[in-house]
Amino acid sequence: MNDTKRRGTGTLGLAFGTLGIVFGDIGTSPVYALREAFEHSGLVLTHDTAYGIASVVLWSLVIVICVKYLFLVMRADHDGEGGILALTALVLPERGKQTAAAGALVALGVFGTALLYGDGLITPAISVLSAVEGFEVATPAFADWVIPVAISILVVLFAVQRRGTARMAKVFSPVMLVWFVVIGLLGLRQIVGHPEVLQAASPTWAIQLFIEHPWRAFLALGSVFLVVTGGEALYADMGHFGRLPIAISWYSVAMPCLLLNYFGQAALIAGPERHHVGRPFYDMAPEWAITPLAVLATMATVIASQALISGAYSLTVQAMQLDYIPRLHVVHTSSTHIGQVYVPLVNWLLMIGCVSLVIAFRSSSALAAAYGIAVTATMLITTLIFYKVVRHRWNWPVWKALVVLGPLMVVDLGFLAANVPKIPDGGWFPLAVGLVLVVQMTTWNTGRKLVAARIRKGQRSAIEVVGEAVERGVTRVPGTAVYLCKDPAAAPAAAITNLRHNHVLHEHTIFLSVAVDNVPRVSHRRRARWARVGHGVVQVRLHFGYMEPPDVEDALLHMTLPPDVQLGPAGQITYFLGKESVESGFAEGMQPWREQLFVLLDRGAASAARFFHLPPDQVVEVGTHVVI
Repeated sequence: MNDTKRRGTGTLGLAFGTLGIVFGDIGTSPVYALREAFEHSGLVLTHDTAYGIASVVLWSLVIVICVKYLFLVMRADHDGEGGILALTALVLPERGKQTAAAGALVALGVFGTALLYGDGLITPAISVLSAVEGFEVATPAFADWVIPVAISILVVLFAVQRRGTARMAKVFSPVMLVWFVVIGLLGLRQIVGHPEVLQAASPTWAIQLFIEHPWRAFLALGSVFLVVTGGEALYADMGHFGRLPIAISWYSVAMPCLLLNYFGQAALIAGPERHHVGRPFYDMAPEWAITPLAVLATMATVIASQALISGAYSLTVQAMQLDYIPRLHVVHTSSTHIGQVYVPLVNWLLMIGCVSLVIAFRSSSALAAAYGIAVTATMLITTLIFYKVVRHRWNWPVWKALVVLGPLMVVDLGFLAANVPKIPDGGWFPLAVGLVLVVQMTTWNTGRKLVAARIRKGQRSAIEVVGEAVERGVTRVPGTAVYLCKDPAAAPAAAITNLRHNHVLHEHTIFLSVAVDNVPRVSHRRRARWARVGHGVVQVRLHFGYMEPPDVEDALLHMTLPPDVQLGPAGQITYFLGKESVESGFAEGMQPWREQLFVLLDRGAASAARFFHLPPDQVVEVGTHVVI
């Protein structure tokens, strides 16, 4: 299925649809980025420094967004999907061919994924705070209301997530289109009065800034990075829109308007009558327009926050499917768009985190100190994994890969180094969140492998178990039974237990295993495979992509089984699930504290019946004790 048909609309319509989803993070950065570049670096406000910062902003957008993401990285799609997990899936080794280098890359991908959750916490907080602070510019009496209003907006934003993004998305694009036009006009108004600011398009101004003020320019780079933090979001949202619509909307609307605004701010603060940085974004507007602009900025930042929140849900589903986090309750909010999901636990944890950040930091300037370190690290990891892709999937020679990606890696390292000084002032927070999540994700993945290995030790082949049961004259009862198991070649533990205790075997029996492939989606013709066991028993293997909900019942009802195995009416199928009771022991595996963590995570995992979309009144759980 081609890219456009899969998404259900034309490229032109999608191009402007991306404005509301993809460019929220980048599109709201003019509110605070230029101000932070001066305040956090200590640069003295002069004509040369203002133009130098504008030049750094321009070339950062060109190198990071235009060259790295739009021209290069977004070509590395995984069946149309993007994002660091999709990129990591491209370099996953085949089963049985794991190497130390491949394992290190996968670990980096997991770490980058964990860091994005930290970004997902800070982005809504800093975006909403910076916008609400605009009302303080309009009237200083609003100062005491900034924190309560920002918290109220965040609480309402998270509270309405369960309704799904489809309805909200209908107003996203018009609002963001108005936003980009307005910020572009604000900048153009200043540029018309000071056209000499266009000289800053020359990279010589950026170079001069670093020559004359090397240390302060380096520190400013940590804040300038705020203008490109949405690069990873562009890549992650590629699966919803496609690379071409994102590129069209970026070059036709988003980038021109952003540059007009940044250059307009530079023109304003470089003026002879200007002696302090202030809030250049709001200072560009006439006094009568500050309040309406603050309202529009608040709406834009809510949209930017919505994009990050939705991304966190999608990231969670991918991580669940790839077995890096426990099963969680997932609500699919759209019957037509498979990627629109709502994860209640993630939603409320993000809300608590965002509100806590607003209370703790109390201003967008303070939060800016915590912002950037996680995204810079993720961008560097993306470049490293992308190098593996171009070398081994695109067959680039070493010299070409180094010539193309070497400069990009230098830029990534520069941005990362410039954000390192932020760590004591709050940058430690997203790193701590990422570290905690990495420990949890790797513990869960390793623990699941250990549990599977323990279970395999007592497994027997399906043919052997069924053959022995029939020879003993096991009672055959009418109906259809579906036993879920992990190993497609072995008899499910639930079936062995049922035969041992109840001595019955259904007339039609399916031993079912589910595989999540390293692709986003699996076509219908490749969804199911079956093999005969004999005596009315068949083994079925269902394949799902990591972007798909594993709807087992729907897949079974739409597959073709051998004539002698009747699935029967959907309401009369009995599903048998193995329920592992995991206990930490002294067996070789993980450290004791990680075993205890895995046991805790396992107890909190959502029901397998719910995860596999099985009707709850047709499920029978059979217990198995496992010591790891």
